[in-house]
Amino acid sequence: MTRQIAFNLFEMNCVGHISHGLWVHPENNRHRFNDLDFWVETAKLLEAGLFDSVFLADVIGTYDGYRGGPDTALREAVQIPSNDPLLIIPAMAAVTKHLGFAATFSTTYEPPFAFARRASTLDHLTKGRFGWNIVTSYLPNAARNFGLPDEVEHDQRYAIADEYLDVLYKLWEGSWDDDAVIEDRERRIYTDPSKVRYINHRGPHFSVAGPHLSAPSLQRTPVLFQAGSSTAGKAFAARHAEGVFVGGRDAAAYRENVQDLRRLAVANGRGADHIKAFASAVVIVGRTHKEAQRKADEYRRLSSAEGYLAHAGGGGIDLAAYRPDEVIDDILAREDRPGRDRQPSTRRHPAGTTVGEALERITRFDRGPFVAIGTATEVADEIERWVEGTDLDGFNLRQFLTPGTAEDFIELVVPELQKRGLYRRSYEESTLRERLFGPGNTRLFDQHPGARYRNGANLGSGAALLSEPAGDGTHSTATAAPSYA
Repeated sequence: MTRQIAFNLFEMNCVGHISHGLWVHPENNRHRFNDLDFWVETAKLLEAGLFDSVFLADVIGTYDGYRGGPDTALREAVQIPSNDPLLIIPAMAAVTKHLGFAATFSTTYEPPFAFARRASTLDHLTKGRFGWNIVTSYLPNAARNFGLPDEVEHDQRYAIADEYLDVLYKLWEGSWDDDAVIEDRERRIYTDPSKVRYINHRGPHFSVAGPHLSAPSLQRTPVLFQAGSSTAGKAFAARHAEGVFVGGRDAAAYRENVQDLRRLAVANGRGADHIKAFASAVVIVGRTHKEAQRKADEYRRLSSAEGYLAHAGGGGIDLAAYRPDEVIDDILAREDRPGRDRQPSTRRHPAGTTVGEALERITRFDRGPFVAIGTATEVADEIERWVEGTDLDGFNLRQFLTPGTAEDFIELVVPELQKRGLYRRSYEESTLRERLFGPGNTRLFDQHPGARYRNGANLGSGAALLSEPAGDGTHSTATAAPSYA
């Protein structure tokens, strides 16, 4: 292998992310997540370890499908309490120069205009190091939190997300020209009004006049990440995503899914290399194989089956309430849920999987194609084999201890990967998009659907400049009234 592998630390602004029960470990600092110093220390550690980014997950609901309520999730700290992932990014950016930040935000419940400004603000403050993980939210409790009786139907959520992205592209890419900000002190003109425009978007889900409130940031559109294994999810990723989190039962399935994703991207007029594919990975490393196994045994001992079951039941199906020999597909069909997105308890299992088989898989962290437990050499061998067998571009490293998991990886695995030419020895890029696609690639590729709105192109007849240039070289102060055409 000659290409370098990307590594992100999989994080969440909470006590318990996905390694349930381990918050009780005496060396775990997860209880400090409310402390800004916790995030500052994490950012400094990851930059010292030359990580690509910290990837921040999020949910906007509670896992209350298990045992008929949120009690277990609360006791076990299953992603509750949790805080907003966007608000910790500026503090981490302030103490780093290269580390990227990818945060999760849902398109289903909050309107696009406000998020457009938040994202541009973060891209400004990070100097182009911000990425957005696009989700549509599957928790029924999330829907109830935003005034709906139940979750929005799966494919409808993706239809909303498509229009959401269209609005954002118009704001980020089309509302301001690149040279709109002129800072002319003599003429007292900060922004040239003739180079800023209303977008006047009117669609089935959103009506947004604009203009965008933020001037263009380095990337304009943040790097777009997405995960989705359904037909609608993969189609959405092929149109929009630049980084995609893929799934599969084994390495062969991952390879097939990566190839399918790239094929769909090409079918959408994009380049096959315009999408980077990522997977979640478990790495437990020690100076000896015995030490690594001891760590893994300790994590197994402290892991909470109840926590994993509460997490698995968050989508409204409590697998623990069914007989172990019942087939998951039969349960879904019997309960008339064909249109619902499969939640983590069901979506990663092949057809014919029983409840007992699913529960056994859910409550174990050491199963799956991307688990490496051993010395640095053994782990590096596994990582190299994973990439060669799947064509994946990188991994989100799952945490067991904070900061221990990242510290072990940086101290032991990184030097071994560097010796093999699989891990950077220094940062060479300025923006997060350059980190994915190479120096010079700060903006969306021309083939990306968001690029079609650059300089106000393709905004439609309703779009209007705030003013027109006057013939004498000055600018008219008249503004066009918003109108939806």
